[in-house]
Amino acid sequence: MKDKNVFQVNGFVGILAIIVLIGLGVWLLMNELFFIAIPALIVAVLLASGITIVQPNQAAVVTFFGKYLGSIRNNGLYLTVPLSLRRNVSLRVRNFNSNRLKVNDVEGNPIEIAAVIVFKVVDSAKAVFDVDNYEEFVEIQSETAIRHVATKYPYDTFGEADLTLRGNAEEVSNELTADLQARLNVAGVEVIEARLTHLAYSTEIAQAMLQRQQATAIISARQKIVEGAVGMAQMAIKQLEADKTIELDDERKVQMVNNLLVAIVAEKPAQPVINTGTLY
Repeated sequence: MKDKNVFQVNGFVGILAIIVLIGLGVWLLMNELFFIAIPALIVAVLLASGITIVQPNQAAVVTFFGKYLGSIRNNGLYLTVPLSLRRNVSLRVRNFNSNRLKVNDVEGNPIEIAAVIVFKVVDSAKAVFDVDNYEEFVEIQSETAIRHVATKYPYDTFGEADLTLRGNAEEVSNELTADLQARLNVAGVEVIEARLTHLAYSTEIAQAMLQRQQATAIISARQKIVEGAVGMAQMAIKQLEADKTIELDDERKVQMVNNLLVAIVAEKPAQPVINTGTLY
């Protein structure tokens, strides 16, 4: 099925024609011209069955005895094919909030994930005839696409993963939108945006994963501190040697580096020991 325009004329012109036919039929009846009056009244009734009102951002899908004739996409009052059935389809932008789904990421960790889908109907014929219920179709396919994307990436990375669900929300949302659009083309639906609204580890592993994240953060922080401390110690020794204020042998360099590293890396502030000289 493909959306197309149906026969339509201005509804006010159609109502005027109906009023004229009814008036003519009544006048002919009063003059006992039944063979002309009755057909005029029948035509007026048939035309009246074709009057339809289309609201803004809606489409009227017209069928005539089971055959699709076309759609009226412009809002207003119209006269279309008599004795036809019209089904209104909303073309407005709508939101769909998925349920919290429990899936396994690519590493097998159970996670909870949910998303909001912003969509609208762009082909009323496909939405009505190619799927049974396009709104239900959108819901089911949205959950399927969310599950499919969630199983392709890890929730978070503790190594060198290129893409994660938590760290690359924009990329994941773009892929979810593209995946969902491919599924909903058959229903004449355009996906405007698909974005994650909830992402968390499942309750049974949430505490363990939190501890793992904390440990990884501590290790990463310690690594940065050590790298900075080594650089500061090297810079201090080079500057002292460049100024030639103090000449240090290898043993004293080692001792100085050790003291600097302890002072910088230690969690608590270092307590200096001041040497004021000897008694003898």
